[in-house]
Amino acid sequence: MKKLTQDEIDASLKLLDNWHAVGDAIEKKFVFKNHISAFGFLAKIAVLAEKADHHPNWSGVYNKVTIMLTTHDLGGVSAKDINFAKEVDGFDKD
Repeated sequence: MKKLTQDEIDASLKLLDNWHAVGDAIEKKFVFKNHISAFGFLAKIAVLAEKADHHPNWSGVYNKVTIMLTTHDLGGVSAKDINFAKEVDGFDKD
């Protein structure tokens, strides 16, 4: 696996739903109707992360969740991050 170039990241971000480049990572912010919905979403992401052996940086406050993806071993964004973001985008956010 290789670290993506900025051009590759930019092209990939066009295929994702509201993900943005932030330093050596990609990030998306989510807003839910309440804390329980946000927490349920985090639980789904935890299962996905464990199966993929790829663990995001995330934070959550009440109904807001921020997910940041980077491939730490490479020091930047890889196809693994883009694929993980696609899977996250496929989850029901309610």
